Amino acid sequence: MRKICMMALVAVALGACNSEPKFKVEGAVTGADGKMLYLEASALEGIVPLDSVELGSSGGFSFEGARPESPEFYRLRVDDKVINFSVDSTETVRVRAGYGDFATGYTVEGSANSEKIRELSLKQLQLQNRVNELSQEMQAHRIGIDVFQDSLAALMKRYKDEVKIRYIFAAPNTAAAYFALFQKVNDYLIFDPLNSRDDIKCFAAVATSLNNYYPHADRSKNLYNIVIKGMKNTRTPQQQTVELPEEVQVAETGVIDISLRDMKGNVRKLTELKGKVVILDFTVYQSAVSASHNYMLRDLYDKYASRGLEIYQVSLDADEHYWKTTAGNLPWVCVRDANGVYSSVVTFYNVQNLPTLFLVNRDNELEARGEAIKDLDAAIRKLL
Repeated sequence: MRKICMMALVAVALGACNSEPKFKVEGAVTGADGKMLYLEASALEGIVPLDSVELGSSGGFSFEGARPESPEFYRLRVDDKVINFSVDSTETVRVRAGYGDFATGYTVEGSANSEKIRELSLKQLQLQNRVNELSQEMQAHRIGIDVFQDSLAALMKRYKDEVKIRYIFAAPNTAAAYFALFQKVNDYLIFDPLNSRDDIKCFAAVATSLNNYYPHADRSKNLYNIVIKGMKNTRTPQQQTVELPEEVQVAETGVIDISLRDMKGNVRKLTELKGKVVILDFTVYQSAVSASHNYMLRDLYDKYASRGLEIYQVSLDADEHYWKTTAGNLPWVCVRDANGVYSSVVTFYNVQNLPTLFLVNRDNELEARGEAIKDLDAAIRKLL
Protein backbone atom coordinates (compact mmCIF):
# COMPACT_ATOMS: atom_id res chain seq x y z
CA MET A 1 0.00 0.00 0.00
CA ARG A 2 2.83 2.37 0.92
CA LYS A 3 4.57 1.57 -2.39
CA ILE A 4 1.44 2.41 -4.39
CA CYS A 5 1.06 5.74 -2.57
CA MET A 6 4.68 6.65 -3.28
CA MET A 7 4.24 5.88 -6.99
CA ALA A 8 1.12 8.03 -7.07
CA LEU A 9 2.96 10.95 -5.46
CA VAL A 10 5.80 10.65 -8.00
CA ALA A 11 3.28 10.65 -10.85
CA VAL A 12 1.61 13.78 -9.49
CA ALA A 13 4.99 15.51 -9.09
CA LEU A 14 6.03 14.66 -12.64
CA GLY A 15 2.69 15.90 -13.93
CA ALA A 16 3.18 19.18 -12.10
CA CYS A 17 6.65 19.61 -13.65
CA ASN A 18 5.21 19.09 -17.14
CA SER A 19 2.31 21.51 -16.66
CA GLU A 20 4.22 24.77 -16.98
CA PRO A 21 1.99 27.73 -17.89
CA LYS A 22 1.42 27.99 -21.63
CA PHE A 23 -0.37 30.15 -24.16
CA LYS A 24 -2.37 28.70 -27.00
CA VAL A 25 -3.11 29.87 -30.54
CA GLU A 26 -5.79 27.99 -32.40
CA GLY A 27 -8.28 28.39 -35.20
CA ALA A 28 -8.68 27.48 -38.84
CA VAL A 29 -7.24 28.43 -42.24
CA THR A 30 -9.67 27.54 -45.00
CA GLY A 31 -8.72 26.77 -48.57
CA ALA A 32 -5.22 25.64 -47.59
CA ASP A 33 -5.51 21.84 -47.68
CA GLY A 34 -2.02 20.33 -47.74
CA LYS A 35 -0.27 23.63 -46.95
CA MET A 36 2.15 23.96 -44.04
CA LEU A 37 1.24 26.42 -41.31
CA TYR A 38 4.15 27.67 -39.21
CA LEU A 39 4.23 29.24 -35.75
CA GLU A 40 7.24 31.56 -35.43
CA ALA A 41 8.54 33.92 -32.76
CA SER A 42 9.37 37.48 -33.83
CA ALA A 43 12.34 37.81 -31.49
CA LEU A 44 14.82 40.66 -31.18
CA GLU A 45 17.42 38.54 -32.95
CA GLY A 46 15.05 37.69 -35.81
CA ILE A 47 12.42 35.12 -36.75
CA VAL A 48 12.63 31.86 -34.75
CA PRO A 49 10.68 28.75 -35.91
CA LEU A 50 8.65 27.17 -33.09
CA ASP A 51 6.21 24.64 -34.56
CA SER A 52 4.39 23.64 -37.73
CA VAL A 53 1.46 21.56 -38.93
CA GLU A 54 0.13 20.39 -42.28
CA LEU A 55 -3.37 21.76 -42.73
CA GLY A 56 -6.20 19.40 -43.56
CA SER A 57 -9.46 19.98 -45.39
CA SER A 58 -11.02 21.66 -42.33
CA GLY A 59 -8.00 23.92 -41.87
CA GLY A 60 -8.06 23.50 -38.09
CA PHE A 61 -4.89 24.00 -36.08
CA SER A 62 -3.70 24.39 -32.49
CA PHE A 63 -0.30 25.41 -31.17
CA GLU A 64 1.01 25.85 -27.62
CA GLY A 65 4.00 27.76 -26.32
CA ALA A 66 5.63 28.58 -23.00
CA ARG A 67 4.18 31.66 -21.33
CA PRO A 68 6.44 34.67 -22.00
CA GLU A 69 7.75 36.61 -19.00
CA SER A 70 6.77 39.86 -20.74
CA PRO A 71 4.68 40.66 -23.84
CA GLU A 72 6.15 38.93 -26.89
CA PHE A 73 5.42 38.79 -30.60
CA TYR A 74 4.64 35.79 -32.76
CA ARG A 75 3.40 35.13 -36.23
CA LEU A 76 1.51 32.52 -38.22
CA ARG A 77 2.86 31.94 -41.71
CA VAL A 78 1.62 30.10 -44.79
CA ASP A 79 4.03 30.37 -47.72
CA ASP A 80 5.05 34.06 -47.64
CA LYS A 81 1.81 35.26 -46.05
CA VAL A 82 2.03 36.37 -42.42
CA ILE A 83 -0.30 37.16 -39.53
CA ASN A 84 1.33 38.97 -36.59
CA PHE A 85 0.00 38.68 -33.05
CA SER A 86 1.20 39.17 -29.48
CA VAL A 87 0.96 37.16 -26.27
CA ASP A 88 1.01 38.70 -22.79
CA SER A 89 0.61 35.61 -20.61
CA THR A 90 -1.41 32.40 -20.88
CA GLU A 91 -4.25 33.59 -23.09
CA THR A 92 -5.78 31.60 -25.92
CA VAL A 93 -5.64 33.51 -29.20
CA ARG A 94 -8.14 32.39 -31.84
CA VAL A 95 -7.41 33.14 -35.48
CA ARG A 96 -9.57 32.40 -38.49
CA ALA A 97 -8.44 33.13 -42.03
CA GLY A 98 -8.78 32.09 -45.63
CA TYR A 99 -5.69 31.18 -47.63
CA GLY A 100 -6.38 33.74 -50.37
CA ASP A 101 -6.45 36.77 -48.08
CA PHE A 102 -4.57 35.17 -45.18
CA ALA A 103 -2.64 38.30 -44.15
CA THR A 104 -5.46 40.83 -44.62
CA GLY A 105 -8.84 39.12 -44.17
CA TYR A 106 -8.30 37.27 -40.92
CA THR A 107 -10.12 37.70 -37.61
CA VAL A 108 -8.53 37.41 -34.17
CA GLU A 109 -10.14 36.89 -30.75
CA GLY A 110 -8.88 36.50 -27.20
CA SER A 111 -6.23 39.25 -27.40
CA ALA A 112 -7.00 42.96 -27.48
CA ASN A 113 -3.40 43.73 -28.44
CA SER A 114 -3.53 41.30 -31.35
CA GLU A 115 -6.67 43.02 -32.62
CA LYS A 116 -4.86 46.37 -32.48
CA ILE A 117 -1.90 44.79 -34.30
CA ARG A 118 -4.33 43.62 -36.99
CA GLU A 119 -5.60 47.19 -37.39
CA LEU A 120 -2.05 48.54 -37.59
CA SER A 121 -1.02 45.90 -40.14
CA LEU A 122 -3.93 46.79 -42.41
CA LYS A 123 -3.21 50.51 -42.10
CA GLN A 124 0.46 49.92 -42.91
CA LEU A 125 -0.52 47.89 -45.98
CA GLN A 126 -2.81 50.67 -47.18
CA LEU A 127 0.00 53.18 -46.66
CA GLN A 128 2.47 51.02 -48.62
CA ASN A 129 -0.03 50.61 -51.46
CA ARG A 130 -0.56 54.37 -51.66
CA VAL A 131 3.21 55.01 -51.65
CA ASN A 132 3.55 52.49 -54.48
CA GLU A 133 0.78 54.21 -56.42
CA LEU A 134 2.47 57.60 -56.05
CA SER A 135 5.78 56.16 -57.22
CA GLN A 136 4.13 54.57 -60.26
CA GLU A 137 2.34 57.82 -61.13
CA MET A 138 5.63 59.71 -60.96
CA GLN A 139 7.50 57.09 -63.00
CA ALA A 140 4.78 57.20 -65.64
CA HIS A 141 5.05 61.04 -65.60
CA ARG A 142 1.38 61.42 -64.71
CA ILE A 143 2.38 63.65 -61.79
CA GLY A 144 5.39 65.93 -61.42
CA ILE A 145 8.22 65.44 -58.98
CA ASP A 146 7.04 68.33 -56.85
CA VAL A 147 3.54 66.82 -56.54
CA PHE A 148 5.08 63.45 -55.70
CA GLN A 149 7.26 64.91 -52.93
CA ASP A 150 4.44 66.95 -51.40
CA SER A 151 1.96 64.07 -51.58
CA LEU A 152 4.41 61.61 -50.07
CA ALA A 153 5.29 63.95 -47.20
CA ALA A 154 1.61 64.61 -46.46
CA LEU A 155 0.80 60.91 -46.61
CA MET A 156 3.51 59.99 -44.12
CA LYS A 157 2.59 62.82 -41.76
CA ARG A 158 -1.08 61.83 -41.67
CA TYR A 159 -0.19 58.23 -40.93
CA LYS A 160 2.27 59.07 -38.18
CA ASP A 161 -0.05 61.58 -36.54
CA GLU A 162 -2.90 59.05 -36.40
CA VAL A 163 -0.73 56.22 -35.09
CA LYS A 164 0.88 58.46 -32.46
CA ILE A 165 -2.49 59.52 -31.05
CA ARG A 166 -4.51 56.30 -31.36
CA TYR A 167 -1.93 53.58 -30.73
CA ILE A 168 1.24 54.93 -29.10
CA PHE A 169 0.42 57.77 -26.72
CA ALA A 170 -3.07 56.36 -25.99
CA ALA A 171 -1.62 53.17 -24.45
CA PRO A 172 2.19 53.22 -24.42
CA ASN A 173 2.40 50.22 -22.07
CA THR A 174 0.90 47.81 -24.63
CA ALA A 175 2.39 45.41 -27.15
CA ALA A 176 0.43 47.22 -29.87
CA ALA A 177 2.26 50.49 -29.11
CA TYR A 178 5.60 48.68 -29.33
CA PHE A 179 4.55 47.05 -32.61
CA ALA A 180 3.63 50.47 -34.06
CA LEU A 181 7.14 51.82 -33.44
CA PHE A 182 8.74 49.28 -35.75
CA GLN A 183 6.39 49.35 -38.72
CA LYS A 184 8.04 49.89 -42.09
CA VAL A 185 7.35 51.28 -45.55
CA ASN A 186 9.71 50.33 -48.37
CA ASP A 187 11.68 48.39 -45.70
CA TYR A 188 12.43 51.63 -43.81
CA LEU A 189 11.13 52.45 -40.35
CA ILE A 190 8.19 54.87 -40.47
CA PHE A 191 9.21 56.26 -37.07
CA ASP A 192 12.90 57.21 -37.08
CA PRO A 193 14.34 56.79 -33.56
CA LEU A 194 17.84 58.01 -34.42
CA ASN A 195 17.30 61.18 -36.44
CA SER A 196 13.90 62.64 -35.50
CA ARG A 197 13.34 64.25 -32.12
CA ASP A 198 9.55 63.93 -32.50
CA ASP A 199 9.83 60.21 -33.23
CA ILE A 200 12.20 59.70 -30.31
CA LYS A 201 9.41 60.98 -28.04
CA CYS A 202 7.24 58.09 -29.23
CA PHE A 203 9.98 55.57 -28.48
CA ALA A 204 10.61 57.19 -25.10
CA ALA A 205 6.94 56.97 -24.09
CA VAL A 206 6.81 53.24 -24.80
CA ALA A 207 10.26 52.61 -23.29
CA THR A 208 9.27 54.32 -20.05
CA SER A 209 6.02 52.38 -19.75
CA LEU A 210 7.59 49.01 -20.54
CA ASN A 211 10.41 49.68 -18.09
CA ASN A 212 7.89 50.36 -15.33
CA TYR A 213 6.05 47.08 -15.95
CA TYR A 214 8.88 44.83 -17.20
CA PRO A 215 12.22 46.35 -16.12
CA HIS A 216 14.17 43.12 -16.71
CA ALA A 217 12.76 42.28 -20.15
CA ASP A 218 15.18 42.34 -23.08
CA ARG A 219 12.75 44.40 -25.16
CA SER A 220 12.56 47.05 -22.43
CA LYS A 221 16.35 47.30 -22.26
CA ASN A 222 16.72 47.37 -26.04
CA LEU A 223 14.11 50.12 -26.43
CA TYR A 224 15.77 52.16 -23.69
CA ASN A 225 19.14 51.89 -25.49
CA ILE A 226 17.56 53.05 -28.75
CA VAL A 227 16.11 56.11 -27.03
CA ILE A 228 19.45 57.01 -25.41
CA LYS A 229 21.26 56.71 -28.75
CA GLY A 230 18.63 58.83 -30.48
CA MET A 231 18.74 61.52 -27.80
CA LYS A 232 22.54 61.72 -28.07
CA ASN A 233 22.38 61.93 -31.84
CA THR A 234 19.83 64.77 -31.86
CA ARG A 235 21.09 66.65 -28.82
CA THR A 236 21.45 70.37 -29.38
CA PRO A 237 25.14 71.24 -29.23
CA GLN A 238 26.41 73.85 -26.80
CA GLN A 239 26.49 77.39 -28.11
CA GLN A 240 29.84 78.16 -29.68
CA THR A 241 31.53 81.17 -31.20
CA VAL A 242 30.03 81.68 -34.64
CA GLU A 243 32.65 80.84 -37.21
CA LEU A 244 32.72 78.77 -40.38
CA PRO A 245 34.15 75.29 -39.76
CA GLU A 246 36.54 73.68 -42.19
CA GLU A 247 33.84 71.79 -44.04
CA VAL A 248 31.81 74.94 -44.71
CA GLN A 249 33.28 77.83 -46.64
CA VAL A 250 31.71 80.64 -48.68
CA ALA A 251 32.99 80.60 -52.24
CA GLU A 252 33.65 83.80 -54.16
CA THR A 253 30.41 83.27 -56.05
CA GLY A 254 28.41 83.32 -52.82
CA VAL A 255 27.45 79.64 -52.65
CA ILE A 256 28.20 77.98 -49.32
CA ASP A 257 30.78 75.30 -50.02
CA ILE A 258 30.65 71.86 -48.40
CA SER A 259 33.67 69.64 -47.83
CA LEU A 260 32.85 66.13 -46.57
CA ARG A 261 34.19 62.61 -47.05
CA ASP A 262 32.61 60.02 -49.32
CA MET A 263 32.43 56.27 -48.67
CA LYS A 264 36.05 55.76 -49.73
CA GLY A 265 37.26 58.43 -47.34
CA ASN A 266 37.97 60.97 -50.07
CA VAL A 267 37.10 64.62 -49.42
CA ARG A 268 34.50 65.85 -51.90
CA LYS A 269 33.77 69.55 -52.23
CA LEU A 270 30.60 71.03 -53.63
CA THR A 271 32.52 73.76 -55.46
CA GLU A 272 34.58 71.16 -57.34
CA LEU A 273 31.44 70.54 -59.37
CA LYS A 274 31.55 74.01 -60.90
CA GLY A 275 30.60 73.76 -64.54
CA LYS A 276 27.77 71.32 -63.82
CA VAL A 277 24.19 71.83 -62.76
CA VAL A 278 24.00 70.31 -59.27
CA ILE A 279 21.18 68.98 -57.15
CA LEU A 280 22.35 69.51 -53.58
CA ASP A 281 20.38 67.02 -51.53
CA PHE A 282 20.17 66.62 -47.74
CA THR A 283 18.68 63.30 -46.68
CA VAL A 284 18.52 60.45 -44.18
CA TYR A 285 18.75 57.00 -45.73
CA GLN A 286 17.08 55.41 -42.68
CA SER A 287 13.80 57.07 -43.55
CA ALA A 288 10.57 55.64 -44.92
CA VAL A 289 10.61 58.13 -47.80
CA SER A 290 14.27 57.60 -48.70
CA ALA A 291 13.74 54.88 -51.31
CA SER A 292 11.09 56.84 -53.22
CA HIS A 293 13.11 60.05 -52.96
CA ASN A 294 16.24 58.39 -54.33
CA TYR A 295 14.25 56.78 -57.12
CA MET A 296 13.10 60.25 -58.12
CA LEU A 297 16.69 61.48 -58.09
CA ARG A 298 17.83 58.45 -60.09
CA ASP A 299 15.22 59.19 -62.75
CA LEU A 300 16.53 62.75 -63.10
CA TYR A 301 20.15 61.62 -63.05
CA ASP A 302 19.61 59.03 -65.77
CA LYS A 303 17.89 61.62 -67.96
CA TYR A 304 20.31 64.51 -67.57
CA ALA A 305 23.73 63.29 -66.33
CA SER A 306 25.04 63.15 -69.90
CA ARG A 307 24.04 66.79 -70.34
CA GLY A 308 25.88 68.00 -67.23
CA LEU A 309 23.71 67.19 -64.21
CA GLU A 310 25.38 66.01 -60.99
CA ILE A 311 23.96 65.20 -57.56
CA TYR A 312 25.80 66.02 -54.34
CA GLN A 313 23.94 64.11 -51.62
CA VAL A 314 24.64 64.77 -47.95
CA SER A 315 23.61 61.96 -45.59
CA LEU A 316 22.74 62.91 -42.03
CA ASP A 317 22.34 59.30 -40.88
CA ALA A 318 23.53 58.34 -37.42
CA ASP A 319 24.47 54.86 -38.60
CA GLU A 320 27.55 55.10 -40.85
CA HIS A 321 27.45 51.42 -41.83
CA TYR A 322 23.83 51.69 -42.91
CA TRP A 323 24.66 54.73 -45.04
CA LYS A 324 27.55 52.98 -46.75
CA THR A 325 25.48 49.87 -47.42
CA THR A 326 22.52 51.79 -48.81
CA ALA A 327 24.42 54.38 -50.83
CA GLY A 328 27.03 51.97 -52.18
CA ASN A 329 25.45 51.59 -55.63
CA LEU A 330 24.36 55.18 -56.20
CA PRO A 331 26.10 56.81 -59.17
CA TRP A 332 26.37 60.34 -57.81
CA VAL A 333 28.47 62.01 -55.09
CA CYS A 334 27.48 60.62 -51.69
CA VAL A 335 28.99 62.15 -48.54
CA ARG A 336 28.02 61.99 -44.88
CA ASP A 337 28.04 64.50 -42.04
CA ALA A 338 28.54 62.68 -38.73
CA ASN A 339 26.97 65.63 -36.84
CA GLY A 340 23.58 64.58 -38.18
CA VAL A 341 20.68 67.02 -38.01
CA TYR A 342 22.84 69.43 -35.99
CA SER A 343 25.43 69.72 -38.72
CA SER A 344 26.71 73.25 -39.30
CA VAL A 345 26.03 72.65 -43.00
CA VAL A 346 22.36 72.06 -42.19
CA THR A 347 22.32 75.29 -40.20
CA PHE A 348 23.89 77.40 -42.93
CA TYR A 349 21.51 76.04 -45.56
CA ASN A 350 18.55 76.41 -43.15
CA VAL A 351 17.36 72.86 -43.72
CA GLN A 352 14.08 72.41 -41.87
CA ASN A 353 12.85 69.08 -43.20
CA LEU A 354 14.38 65.95 -44.68
CA PRO A 355 14.83 65.32 -47.49
CA THR A 356 15.50 68.86 -48.73
CA LEU A 357 17.17 69.75 -52.01
CA PHE A 358 18.61 72.81 -53.73
CA LEU A 359 19.55 73.64 -57.31
CA VAL A 360 23.02 75.03 -58.03
CA ASN A 361 23.81 76.43 -61.48
CA ARG A 362 26.95 75.89 -63.56
CA ASP A 363 28.60 78.94 -61.96
CA ASN A 364 28.26 77.48 -58.45
CA GLU A 365 25.46 79.86 -57.63
CA LEU A 366 22.46 78.79 -55.59
CA GLU A 367 19.39 79.01 -57.84
CA ALA A 368 16.49 77.78 -55.70
CA ARG A 369 15.30 75.68 -52.76
CA GLY A 370 13.27 72.59 -53.54
CA GLU A 371 10.07 73.86 -51.94
CA ALA A 372 10.17 76.93 -54.20
CA ILE A 373 10.50 74.85 -57.38
CA LYS A 374 7.15 73.99 -58.96
CA ASP A 375 8.59 71.72 -61.65
CA LEU A 376 12.03 70.33 -60.81
CA ASP A 377 12.44 68.61 -64.18
CA ALA A 378 11.73 71.84 -66.05
CA ALA A 379 14.00 73.85 -63.73
CA ILE A 380 16.89 71.48 -64.41
CA ARG A 381 16.34 71.62 -68.18
CA LYS A 382 16.38 75.42 -68.04
CA LEU A 383 19.76 75.46 -66.26
CA LEU A 384 21.29 72.85 -68.57
